[in-house]
Amino acid sequence: MTKLALITNEPPPYRIPVFNRIARVQGITLQVIFCARREPNRHWDLPAFEFDHCFLRERITTVKGRYIHNNPDVVLALNRFKPDVIVSDGLNPTQLYAFAYAMFKGIPHIPLTDGTYESELGLSRVHKAIRRIVYGKSKAFLSASMGGQRLFESYGVTSEQCFKSYLCIDNDAYQRTPEYDGKKYDLIFCGRMVPEKGPVFALEVAEAMARRLGRRVSILYAGSGSEEARLKAAAQGKQNLVHAHFHGFAKQGELPGLYRSARLFLFPTHADVWGVVANEACAAGLPVIVTPYAGVAGELVQDGENGYVLDLDVEAWADKAATLLTNVELWESFSRRSLSLVKEYSFDNAALGVVDACRYALSSGAPRRETRAISS
Repeated sequence: MTKLALITNEPPPYRIPVFNRIARVQGITLQVIFCARREPNRHWDLPAFEFDHCFLRERITTVKGRYIHNNPDVVLALNRFKPDVIVSDGLNPTQLYAFAYAMFKGIPHIPLTDGTYESELGLSRVHKAIRRIVYGKSKAFLSASMGGQRLFESYGVTSEQCFKSYLCIDNDAYQRTPEYDGKKYDLIFCGRMVPEKGPVFALEVAEAMARRLGRRVSILYAGSGSEEARLKAAAQGKQNLVHAHFHGFAKQGELPGLYRSARLFLFPTHADVWGVVANEACAAGLPVIVTPYAGVAGELVQDGENGYVLDLDVEAWADKAATLLTNVELWESFSRRSLSLVKEYSFDNAALGVVDACRYALSSGAPRRETRAISS
């Protein structure tokens, strides 16, 4: 029986089902160690925990808007559990304590990152030096994307050592036979209403589309945040061209219906290491227009196949969006491709990536063996 300890900041809804599946794998005993019950800016609905877990004493510091976890008691938790392998999903002090514990005990360590090569280009020399130390001593590596694998490889990690544990959602909850007709909204924007997510840009795209199409364009906003009041004021001044409906913060169970009520998902983010909202849109059969600054660009969202990857240019976005909304055959082709591409991004595959990485690390670099099924 292999005892796997996984150190993570907090319980995210898109990872809990993965942990549940890992816990069902024969030969694996999982314990997830959380640094905190919830970070201050999160309002997630959480699914049931079906795995062994514990919460450390919360010690959170805010630095430039980021939450830094510093839980020395992770060492005590690890000593109680006595793992055979440790996976840590970040490089907060807490995860570094776990790494040090692994080195002291001679236990294989596996870093898991949601980051990408591009997202970490601006890191300081100190941060990069820490990564060189941790990555140089780790046995296997887990990333949520190809961008994450490129990050590891930039530190000299081989592709043989790299495994994927994608960020994903419950695809089945969203899927339905895609239909162009019967949609209430032309566009949907889903996410936090903050400047870096681009909600005002999405409104400007809707306005430019209306001028092209010669009709009023409808857009659904699902989310809340600091830009909400400004956005509503801007929408008020464009009522002759754009009908904007503000749903507000959406609970997890509401999301499938919201996505299915629209024809096209706009994702004008300024920076996202991945972008789970794109998984949600694709699982609902929507084409997606996204910036190159999201990890999904070029992976889950393929330019010209199930959407477009465009810089933040209102006219370019309006042109592609208008084309999709006036060419039903093209929309249906993109919709089917979204459904096809998102199948790979499943909880089962994400769990198997973790299991395979652990088995590889414990085998001291023996040829990798792909696991094909989760034991129920």
